[in-house]
Amino acid sequence: MTETDRTGQGRIVLLTTTHRVAPGLLSWAAWRTLRDADLVLCRDAAHPQLPYLADAGVAVEHGVPGAAEVVAACAGGRTVVVLAGAEGERALTDGLAALAGSGRAGGLPDLELLPGSYDLPGARLLDLVEVMDRIRAVCPWASERTSTELAKYGVEEMYELVEAVETGDRAGVREELGDVLLQVVFHARIAQDDPDEPFGIDDVAAGIVDKLVRRHPHVFGDETAETAADVKALWLRTKAAEKGRASVTDGVPLGQPALALAAQLSGRAEGIAVPLPQAAPGAEGAFGYRLLALAAEAGAAGVDPETALRAAARTYRDAIRAAER
Repeated sequence: MTETDRTGQGRIVLLTTTHRVAPGLLSWAAWRTLRDADLVLCRDAAHPQLPYLADAGVAVEHGVPGAAEVVAACAGGRTVVVLAGAEGERALTDGLAALAGSGRAGGLPDLELLPGSYDLPGARLLDLVEVMDRIRAVCPWASERTSTELAKYGVEEMYELVEAVETGDRAGVREELGDVLLQVVFHARIAQDDPDEPFGIDDVAAGIVDKLVRRHPHVFGDETAETAADVKALWLRTKAAEKGRASVTDGVPLGQPALALAAQLSGRAEGIAVPLPQAAPGAEGAFGYRLLALAAEAGAAGVDPETALRAAARTYRDAIRAAER
């Protein structure tokens, strides 16, 4: 510290960290400030950073005195670092604000907020996993659920998400995405308890990461894809090779809504000269094949027939409501 620094009012550094980053993984600015500080304070004797500071030879005094005492400790241009707890240091900052309002602002040390570690994108997912672990362990309802029992909720949540997307409800999309994500984490947590073939959320995430990398060889490999159609063809070819499927129709779930099923089958049949079957005798068969032909026609035009029919049905519902008034 220079002589100029020693003649100043000093500074108070509030050092914050995130529990979502492993303790000890601090920024270089944080470590440098801690090593150069004249005094390091920490209110929480169980703060997760303390063992790592001790290993690095950084002395820490437990407890944070009042604002006036901290200001006094900065006399002569000294630097005091306060390792903030999970709830921050409200009492200290309120006390400093009161001192500033009392007319002593010109004599107060500089106050600096220094983030020692930052949340990375996706860090809040760690909180979700932690909360789900707690609920699974303690909640009487959640602790007894099976994936079979939860399956119907997954279907419901997806339909609610689709509706929010199609109606342009941005707040609804955000909420429903959370509900769908909850289903994923809940199922993975249940699977973790399986006595024979357990797996957890990390296994689920690792699996989808590996799949995305494999099926995007134009991004992570040497393949080339200039158009969306090229990407789709690569995806289907890679998927067929992975699954060892003999037909493009393998893996198409027959239990999905019929219109979506027809659209998916016609989409899989692109590039294969397969004429649509002729209508079977009887009204039911005739309507079924007409619907199949419409689904194939919509798909060829780049229109999802399920989405189009829902939009038309929504308009029809509004017309019915208007007529009822």
